[in-house]
Amino acid sequence: MSQRRILRLSGPDTRSFLQGLVTNDVTRIDQGLVYAALLTPQGKYLADFFLLAEEDHVLLDVAAELADGLLKRLSMYRLRAKVEISESDAQVSRGTGPAPAGALADPRHVDMGWRLYGAASGDDGSDWEALRVAHCIPETGIELTGDSFILEIGFEALNGVDFRKGCYVGQEVTARMKHKTTLRKGLCQVEIDGQAAPGTAITANGKVAGTLFTQSGNRALAYLRFDRAKGDMSAGDATVRLTHPE
Repeated sequence: MSQRRILRLSGPDTRSFLQGLVTNDVTRIDQGLVYAALLTPQGKYLADFFLLAEEDHVLLDVAAELADGLLKRLSMYRLRAKVEISESDAQVSRGTGPAPAGALADPRHVDMGWRLYGAASGDDGSDWEALRVAHCIPETGIELTGDSFILEIGFEALNGVDFRKGCYVGQEVTARMKHKTTLRKGLCQVEIDGQAAPGTAITANGKVAGTLFTQSGNRALAYLRFDRAKGDMSAGDATVRLTHPE
């Protein structure tokens, strides 16, 4: 899993520092992995990651392409907090079979198996795209982009946001979307007949209804406008329809 990088945060203010920034409750890291995100003040996605406790440190497992930007953003927010942020040489393995000693359950969904942090990385060959499509789990840089609002992309179902923990960056917008509005767009599973590249526009009755993303067999993930996602829709030469129209 060379596409991941691990940051180490240490110092007496580490947990309170993270608690005031990220979408989930950092106090839960003593019970296992915590999935969370860092947002802009406008509530849009910047990065998603896993947090875990390691002795008196906290490790942050993030996609490699986001690591430098996340490190810069965390350093900007640090101000006078007693927190040191450095690169860790730990690596991550993952799998869906029997979990090895020390492995931690992926908190997004039970079928996403386990993650193990140590000196070597590896992957047991599971069909991760099929699993993601089956359970509507977005991937960094594919379904999860800088235009994403995390509730539209399914973070609540993935145990990635806590609505009782208090303030964090972007919390006001996220809470308003949760309690005061009805989501009009979101990430969904669709049936697909044919093939279309990720990023292909989905149209319905001549109007843009959304965007197609990861495909696995005759299922795919799509970001859709719910008011237009009716019946058969088109994505290039492929036909798509909501798996669960309700």
